[in-house]
Amino acid sequence: MDEVASFPPVAAADARLLILGSMPGVASLQAGRYYAHPRNAFWPIMGELLGFSPDLPYAARLLALQGAGIALWDVIAGCRRRGSLDADIVGSSVRANDFTGFFAAHPAIRRVCFNGAAAEQAFRRHVLPGIAADRLQLCRLPSTSPAHAGLSRADKLAAWSAILDLPQAAGSV
Repeated sequence: MDEVASFPPVAAADARLLILGSMPGVASLQAGRYYAHPRNAFWPIMGELLGFSPDLPYAARLLALQGAGIALWDVIAGCRRRGSLDADIVGSSVRANDFTGFFAAHPAIRRVCFNGAAAEQAFRRHVLPGIAADRLQLCRLPSTSPAHAGLSRADKLAAWSAILDLPQAAGSV
């Protein structure tokens, strides 16, 4: 079983919302990019909600997220897993990312949205007990993974529109 490691966060200093996945899948790890699987709906949904083409170069898509006040990361820093499925993560091998340091460096983040149930469960189990989360609003969204076929893309898009109601940065009017 392979040890896999996630990517660094993508976040501007003034980010107001954090979208968390659980752990990048094989296609993403091989490409070195978030949500690289061609059937993952993340980039098409973000493009539609934020008004950019999901076909933009990867760096431009990341800049579009940052310009909208959105940060992107994964709950899990590293783990053992065979394949891409969250169900195949060996629970005892999970190492969470440093959220204490991340939230200290990004104090305007007020909402954390999870890309699916596995990300939320990992956050609640491995991160939440060790952080001061009283200022955070937690929100689970349906997974954009092609493995989550229970909802249509249109239904996922409708649910993900919740990110458009971004909280304002502290001290802003």
